[in-house]
Amino acid sequence: MKSSMAKLFVVTVLAVSFLAVPRQGSGDEWVGKAKKKPLIQIALLLDTSNSMDGLINQAKSQLWKIVNEFTLAKRGGQRPEIQVALYEYGNDGLPASEGHIRMVLPLTNDLDKVSEQLFALTTNGGSEYCGQVIQAAGNQLQWSKDSNDLKVIVIAGNEPFTQGTVDYRDACKGVIGKGVIVNTIHCGSFEEGANSGWKDGALLADGTYMNIDSDRTVVHVDAPQDAEIARLGADLNTTYIPYGAMGEEAAARQVAQDSNAASVAAGSSVNRAIFKSAAQYNNAAWDLVDAVEQGKAEVTALEEEALPEDMRKMSKDERKKYVEERSEKRKDLQEKIKKLNAQREDYVAKKLKEQSGSEADTLDSAMIKAMRKQAVERSFTFE
Repeated sequence: MKSSMAKLFVVTVLAVSFLAVPRQGSGDEWVGKAKKKPLIQIALLLDTSNSMDGLINQAKSQLWKIVNEFTLAKRGGQRPEIQVALYEYGNDGLPASEGHIRMVLPLTNDLDKVSEQLFALTTNGGSEYCGQVIQAAGNQLQWSKDSNDLKVIVIAGNEPFTQGTVDYRDACKGVIGKGVIVNTIHCGSFEEGANSGWKDGALLADGTYMNIDSDRTVVHVDAPQDAEIARLGADLNTTYIPYGAMGEEAAARQVAQDSNAASVAAGSSVNRAIFKSAAQYNNAAWDLVDAVEQGKAEVTALEEEALPEDMRKMSKDERKKYVEERSEKRKDLQEKIKKLNAQREDYVAKKLKEQSGSEADTLDSAMIKAMRKQAVERSFTFE
């Protein structure tokens, strides 16, 4: 009897284990199997030496376009969470004892903070240690342990990849051992980057080597829908209800990043508005609408001190209704943005088709092309 029970136990364990193992292949194979929300983690390692102002400006202006690409991804019917980390390196204003490297932000899904910190970057000097900053990002960041999540380091700069005391070959092999891909972007000619280690670094970590013109103006096609999308994106801010200790500060950051997006390349504010209409624009840490929607707060249970001033005198029922009304207004605005963006994408695609050589060698086009392919290889599908 004991032998029969033991066999039954082993068979049961094996069956459960088989069902729990993620399957490779098309995204459809994940349906019904993926319990955890898929994750896309991107660490941006940007050279902030004197010659890299153009690179920083491209990153500022194209952040929202880049992350928008991954709002279209799915695996097992689920939208991924998007996390971005930011490092700067090669800046002589940073301590030499730390390799002129700084973790600006750890991996976070608060992309307003990423935008805020991008706009705060300044360039200075130039001792660019690629191996050391890759090693730092590999060791310091909280990378997912799920081999099917997309984990990518994107390093961009213009000096030889070989500088510094940390051998880039060891650093790249170390991070790919954790399932973290390294994509390298040389800001200069393809041949120069290939001959100075940038191509080799990518190959060692299953990544893609690219070169861009960091001073090139990013291609933008003005579409008839742009003005209305940007306006609706600003209207979305009126649906947020800041609460708790960080509420007011985060709400102010949201408005400031709208302004920053509008101040750079044409189209940046439109791309930001489009991202704000996506599920990945998640502000549950400070916005009561998102927090209630995700079950992270109960509006009727919050202390008055945690609420904004205009909600403190409301009854519990009035507070609940107030949050529901803001939520409905937000969903309506987001749906309008999505419909306009579908029309906009059709218009832009036709215009780009009419133009010859419209594929720009810029940061956004390089990153999107490489990482989309890498996401598909990890069973993500794109609309």
